Amino acid sequence: MYTEYYKLTGRPFQLTPDPRFYFDTATHRKAMAYLTYGLQQGEGFIIITGEIGSGKTTLVGHLMESVDTSKLVAAKIVTTQLDADSTLRMVATAFGMAVEGLDKSQILTRIEHFLRSHHRDGRRVLLVVDEVQNLPVAALEELRMLSNFQQGDRALLQTFLLGQPEFRDHLATAPELEQLRQRVIATHHLEAMTREELPRYIEHRLALCGWRGRPSFTSGAYDLMYDYSAGVPRRLNTLASRVLLFGALEEKDEIDEGVVGEVIEDLKRDTAAGGGPDALAGVAQ
Repeated sequence: MYTEYYKLTGRPFQLTPDPRFYFDTATHRKAMAYLTYGLQQGEGFIIITGEIGSGKTTLVGHLMESVDTSKLVAAKIVTTQLDADSTLRMVATAFGMAVEGLDKSQILTRIEHFLRSHHRDGRRVLLVVDEVQNLPVAALEELRMLSNFQQGDRALLQTFLLGQPEFRDHLATAPELEQLRQRVIATHHLEAMTREELPRYIEHRLALCGWRGRPSFTSGAYDLMYDYSAGVPRRLNTLASRVLLFGALEEKDEIDEGVVGEVIEDLKRDTAAGGGPDALAGVAQ
């Protein structure tokens, strides 16, 4: 609805992660440096943690758009409460292997053949595991065992682990994960964006959808948006969508603190009623 009123070419604040909207905050820049370093090393585990909606998936998606796919084969899995064998099957399937009806040893053999084949052809293999905090220790150990596949002194598989903060704490303290800890070559925790970064984030996403300064935002509006969202991208996207919807309905060409304040009160009522802050985000587009 608001896209038509403000003559935007797309939805700047959709909740589905889209690498096209990647914004280089200080914390994301540091995380990107670690991920790039990890790819150059070609081995071990890189761990990126962050709160829900902090931009972990968008970050990795942005990195994948910059790599040479003729030299790197990548697959991503999003985990739930999987046991070790199910995790192994999911990994194989993500790389395009048919494993139905195979037992564990046969799946491992197929994965090893896949890795060695790509190594011979000069390609590295990367596995991205999202929501890794959901995996039990046995499944994490299975992932570590996959990192044992080598050709000479070169690892055949590298893994990025993305998860919520509790995974970082679990990895640091669980004695049974000591061998996995020894394979980690870099970690980074995504912080929220700063108050100073928020206006540039909003305007960056709007500009990608054809924004030409309408509507404009006052500094007071930006301050309220930061106070509500705490700089967490997903919460900010939800708020921004609702703000633009309100602005379009009220035919506002300037978004000020009064507009943002009214929307925040609406969102609080939605949350209190059990709908959650994201309940109308799709409608707002």
